[in-house]
Amino acid sequence: MTERITTPGTLDDERPPPPRFALDGYTWREITHLLANLPVSLVGFTYVMTVLVTGAGLTVTVVGFPLLAAGLLGARQLGKLERARARALLGVRVEEPTPLPLRRSGGVFPRVWMALRDPVGWRTVLYEFVRLPWGILTFTVALVGLFVLWPVLPFIARGLTNVDRAMVRGLLSPSDELERRIAELESDRGVVVDTAAADLRRIERDLHDGAQARLVNLAMGLGLAKEKLLEDPDSAAAMVEEAHGEVKLALQELRDLARGIHPAVLTDRGLDAALSAVSSRCTVPVQVTVDLEVRPAAAIEGIAYFTVSELLQNISKHSGAKSASVDVWRADQRLLVQVRDDGRGGARLDGGTGMAGLAERLGAVDGLFVIDSPVGGPTTITAELPWRDRGAEARPS
Repeated sequence: MTERITTPGTLDDERPPPPRFALDGYTWREITHLLANLPVSLVGFTYVMTVLVTGAGLTVTVVGFPLLAAGLLGARQLGKLERARARALLGVRVEEPTPLPLRRSGGVFPRVWMALRDPVGWRTVLYEFVRLPWGILTFTVALVGLFVLWPVLPFIARGLTNVDRAMVRGLLSPSDELERRIAELESDRGVVVDTAAADLRRIERDLHDGAQARLVNLAMGLGLAKEKLLEDPDSAAAMVEEAHGEVKLALQELRDLARGIHPAVLTDRGLDAALSAVSSRCTVPVQVTVDLEVRPAAAIEGIAYFTVSELLQNISKHSGAKSASVDVWRADQRLLVQVRDDGRGGARLDGGTGMAGLAERLGAVDGLFVIDSPVGGPTTITAELPWRDRGAEARPS
């Protein structure tokens, strides 16, 4: 079984069923769309000619540019309605373009300039211009076909609506790579913020329930020992000995907590030594191979380390494996991490073992997370991260 994080918005599952002579529900929706093209295109064409042409004509005055900008913003709303109609009647899944950040743009002039440079608004204007003759043609053909060409109307309707689908995807979809990138970054930013908040809560909980509680007990024990120091030296000595043990345990918990935040060995010696250290704590023998001539950026290095650490914990707890391996290498501008084990397999993103969280973290930095884990094993998990060079000041001497 292979699970992969894919890019949203793909159109692989949008192919309509093949046309046939019988008029089924899908065909009737296509015919309805063709008949509605004329009134809808009339509204859009009238709006474009009235608002935008008027605004363009008044650009010689101060009023023209704000009016033109408002017209482009209104065109965005027409495009939204057309996308909704295409989704409902043609089954076209078209993502909504990213809204313009007008509130964060400053004053009136930056907002007007942003609206005037909006490619989504201008593409919608072009769509409304070309739709009027097309709407007249499709309305006429569909209406005549209902009475004269009904035996082959499903095939005619499919051909005409395929042109509609192409126009919607070409002019009304957020096809601009920058828009898709903005949407991805907004989503990734939310993942990063949620992950950081969860890590802070975990650190706070570990400090409160672990080291802090031990230090409180230590302070109370030392206070009692101080009171008994003159009255009962033997009891005081026993209390001091117990407090010494509490100090050792508290220090160990603080070391474990610091290692969970960012291990010192990773900062000082890199992935090879850090992964060897974390693999030594795994209950399964692990062979570690790191083939890197130089170290990646600290952020990428940290994500790779914690990914392997989480996967090795899963191997210890859930896999039932007898052996495992970790391989790290660089391929062009990507850092690849592969963890294998010969356990029972069946690993999934929704299996409750933290796989989904790892996939989200990798996706937040343009990474990939691929699981190949058939039932019965073996399991191979590949993590791919973008390679970023370490700054000169961060290079080890």
